[in-house]
Amino acid sequence: MSSRHRTGTSSSYGAGTNPSIVGAGPDAPLKAGLVLLYARNFEQFQPAYPFLQPAVVLGREAPADICIPEQAVSRQHARIEFDGSRWILADLGSRNGTIVDGSFIQGDVELEHLHELRIGDALFKFVAEWADQYAGYHIDGRMFRERRAKAITGLVGGWQMDLIAADLERIAPTQLSCVILGETGTGKEVAARELHRVSGRRGTFQGINCAAIPPTLLESELFGYRRGAFSGADRDKPGLIKLADGGTLLLDEIGDMPLEAQAKLLRVLHSREVFPLGATAAEHVDVRVVCATHRDLHQYVKEAKFRGDLFARVSEHVVKLPPLRERKEDVYQLARLFCGRHGRPGQTFSFSFMVALVHHDWPFNVRELESCVKRATALAESNVIDVRQLPDSIGALMREYGARGGATSPPTELRDSRMPPPVSAGSPAAASSRRAPPNEQELRALLARHRGNIAAVGRELGKERMQVHRWLKRYGINLEEYRS
Repeated sequence: MSSRHRTGTSSSYGAGTNPSIVGAGPDAPLKAGLVLLYARNFEQFQPAYPFLQPAVVLGREAPADICIPEQAVSRQHARIEFDGSRWILADLGSRNGTIVDGSFIQGDVELEHLHELRIGDALFKFVAEWADQYAGYHIDGRMFRERRAKAITGLVGGWQMDLIAADLERIAPTQLSCVILGETGTGKEVAARELHRVSGRRGTFQGINCAAIPPTLLESELFGYRRGAFSGADRDKPGLIKLADGGTLLLDEIGDMPLEAQAKLLRVLHSREVFPLGATAAEHVDVRVVCATHRDLHQYVKEAKFRGDLFARVSEHVVKLPPLRERKEDVYQLARLFCGRHGRPGQTFSFSFMVALVHHDWPFNVRELESCVKRATALAESNVIDVRQLPDSIGALMREYGARGGATSPPTELRDSRMPPPVSAGSPAAASSRRAPPNEQELRALLARHRGNIAAVGRELGKERMQVHRWLKRYGINLEEYRS
């Protein structure tokens, strides 16, 4: 067995164990394990279950190695075993079956990082390492250990977001420029505002979306202009750089900034002076620049779409925000936050609604989740939000939940008149779910044919978007290469 998964004595642990002592300490080994995503009685669960030995049995009670306090879990429900190179999951003949990524498993299944498991009515994700680090953060925001970030509170979530918030706190008092990377909707502007808030800078926070402003207007917005500088300039206008003097300037989607504007921005950062259009003298500015983008700036520099000298200037520190599909342990806490934000703090969620939120891939991330919850709070006729308030796209996805790859019927709480019949083991859908994963060349060909559309690739392969993302990570494929 690999040393990264080697642990000490074999022991059984369950809901009564204090998670703060499981794998605690800076020298604790990297551990695979299960991270709780949701359960009806989640308060009785640990936030995470690191694997303390190379083979663990999951069940409702001892002698199971991991005790899951949920009535729909069988006494001996499933087994996860490390064979020296892979973690293998097998159902042990449980009465309710075991679901991985929305499909009942048949036989042994190799677990991949971020695979989502349903054991009875408890939802988990499998992590190949760092399971012990998740153990201090419950899905409702409760803490079992001290939070690393002390001042930044706007980045809501567990272990992953706490690390990022603590990182931003460390650089906040410095003069370092920062690039915040992340997909659309991951919260890049929120991170930039939090960085400014705790920085101690007395000036204001100013932001501009470089992709939303026409190139002909971008320079005047950034640098400002003097009266008479061009037709229609009937008064002086300070640019955003000057307005951010003493504060912070966010350049959102800087990867889309025209090259000419990049050159002028570089001069501002080098000289600490801004030259408004039509001015005869430069103006001194003290501004901290934070950039945000979903683009691969390294690749853009290679393709001469972004100036290398500007990239070196603005990327003194780099922060990467994970997509929501990689931190679904935060979905419940975020959903509760959005209920309160949109005027319904007392609302709760049905189990089937939470299953849908956890199962969905959230291609537009936290922004999409907020829109979903906002709509649901407006449509709900009681204090319980149910699947009837789901958007059609998520509702359609859930009509297939638990009905692919096996003869077992969908879980009862998700069945309705719109659901298709269960998929038989010999059906085309079941065959597609068992299809061998594509190799790198095949996956690249599919991406090229579908122009980087993950949903289309997944449909052709009969796989969820999340699985396609796993393959991209496995082969080191940059999706932006196929979307340009």
